[in-house]
Amino acid sequence: MNVDYIEKKLNEIFKELEKEVMEVLMNENLDRKQTNLHMKPLTSTKKILQNALESIKMVDRIGREDLEK
Repeated sequence: MNVDYIEKKLNEIFKELEKEVMEVLMNENLDRKQTNLHMKPLTSTKKILQNALESIKMVDRIGREDLEK
C-alpha cells in the first residue's frame, strides 16, 4: 500500500477544505449561526479524513510488522 501517495492526496483535500473554510469565514452575508452551520460539515469531513489516514498508517505499520515476523 502506498501510504505516502494516500497522505499526499488527503493533504490536497485538506487544502481545498481550508479554502472553503476561509470562504465561509470571509462571507459577511452570513451571521454567526449560518457560519457555524456551514462550518460543521467541513470540520467533520476533515476529522473523518484525518482519522482515516491514521487508521491507514496503523494498518500499514501492523502489516509490515507481521511480514517481519
